Amino acid sequence: MPALETPVRTQYPVHYRTVHIDDLDIFYREAGPESAPVILLLHGFPTSSNMFRNLIPRLAGPFRLIAPDYPAFGQSSMPDHTKFEYTFENFAKIVDKFVDQVGLRKFSMYVMDYGAPIGYRLALKHPDRIQALIVQNGNAYDEGLRDFWSPIRKYWADPSPGNRAALHFLVDAKSTRWQYENGVSDTTLLDPTTWLVDQAGLDRPGNREIQMDLFQSYRTNVPLYLEFQSFFRKHQPPTLIVWGKNDVIFPAEGAAPYRRDLKNVETHLLDTGHFALETHGEEVAVRIEEFLRKQKIAR
Repeated sequence: MPALETPVRTQYPVHYRTVHIDDLDIFYREAGPESAPVILLLHGFPTSSNMFRNLIPRLAGPFRLIAPDYPAFGQSSMPDHTKFEYTFENFAKIVDKFVDQVGLRKFSMYVMDYGAPIGYRLALKHPDRIQALIVQNGNAYDEGLRDFWSPIRKYWADPSPGNRAALHFLVDAKSTRWQYENGVSDTTLLDPTTWLVDQAGLDRPGNREIQMDLFQSYRTNVPLYLEFQSFFRKHQPPTLIVWGKNDVIFPAEGAAPYRRDLKNVETHLLDTGHFALETHGEEVAVRIEEFLRKQKIAR
């Protein structure tokens, strides 16, 4: 009897591309057929589209995945902070123009950390484009800003040089590694190159001041939380929450309130920290596939 052949899954290569937007080069990763439903992947701090390096090829096929780097992150341009205003409003505008330039009309969004307020600002502008949300440690509720944010709140209230300098530790190598390791029970699962790559970006001349500007700008997201919540209630995007429950930056208290405003929401609290994809990447991928198929958003 001849041996049964195992079906071979089509492998879609990851493409590394750059588009020019407002005199900036915006780098992005892309994989999957153009005809497939799109997932727009919006990264957090202090990383880049590199955080999706394993998820993109894993999901390519049923989906087309696109992950841009914000200005001063990853491979995108890094203008001096005196010549470009590093704010979440500007980042949302850049991502909006990016979406238009690469020709996206309908898409799901995977939002994490900084990616949440950037993506939700985009959703407020184009609610009709959002097919579903995948939320991984991405905050939209006051309950999600706890003790970690105390020195940052102090800087919001008084942006003095002293309060600004008090946050410099957040961009040093020890803190970057801590973001990956904190809340992870088995740190041997972590690839050290992740925080080394992130730190190389933070250590570029001028980048620390850019990050301080963004810490100050984060305050502008908090008043928008009510608008984000109104978007959830009015438009009811199907939402999958895959949240590292041991994260102290965006703790699990920020995951629960989504249920107040969303009817079609599925929540999975993962036993890991801030960068859940590093330890639970396969589980997250399976959850995404299953959830979007239930929503009939898949090839």
